[in-house]
Amino acid sequence: MSRGVPFPALLRSEWTKLRSVRSTWWSSAVYVVVVGAFSWLAAAVTDRAPAAGVAVSTALTGFGFGQVVLVVLGVLVGAGEHTTGMALASYAAVPRRTRLQLARTVVVAALVAVLSVVLAVGCALAARLLTVVPGGVDLTDPSVLRPLGLQVLSAVALVVLGVAVGTALRSTAGGVGACLLLVLVLPVLLAADGGPWTERLGEALPALRVGEDAFLVGASTWPVGLVVVGAWALGAWAIGAVLIERRDV
Repeated sequence: MSRGVPFPALLRSEWTKLRSVRSTWWSSAVYVVVVGAFSWLAAAVTDRAPAAGVAVSTALTGFGFGQVVLVVLGVLVGAGEHTTGMALASYAAVPRRTRLQLARTVVVAALVAVLSVVLAVGCALAARLLTVVPGGVDLTDPSVLRPLGLQVLSAVALVVLGVAVGTALRSTAGGVGACLLLVLVLPVLLAADGGPWTERLGEALPALRVGEDAFLVGASTWPVGLVVVGAWALGAWAIGAVLIERRDV
């Protein structure tokens, strides 16, 4: 039956659902305001930076706080239809539930990617206008583009993680609590302990990131951090896909 529903039609349907819910626009607005405000504030209080990449990374600080909103948005998208009972109608129309979950994930990930790209460019402009850097901040410089691109990828991975956890748990409160525990609470607690084993365990968790750096936790290289966040997102998504196929509703 679901083969009769083309995937582009599923994308359009999920986009209609997403934009018709007020929580989507509230979350998007809070994300933009939080990231924009903290980023421009961080750039404004940083008088000088030794290099363009450092200035841009400082301006990206707002993403550290804004990513919490992305986790909540992802959980709302993943768990929303289960909490309202609309999942029954959706699964009746598309029996192959994994396709529906994929369409839902693609739509919210695309929205977050667009918002994050706009905000990342705004952060770069803040660094260029408010922070004195020898030679200035060239927006085409690889040292500038790299942290911006990493930030967008990290934001998309986090919202996918939120969708996956929300889908698996079918509870908004439970999904938000579990995600925040994974990305914010446990990494900070383990980093505060300072032991070698707890530090390694903390680096294995999908901690919030700002450009090339971890946020509020011990340092780890950006390839490791991005791979860890991406692996958690893909792994949780796969678990959620299996669960929705096996459950009755």
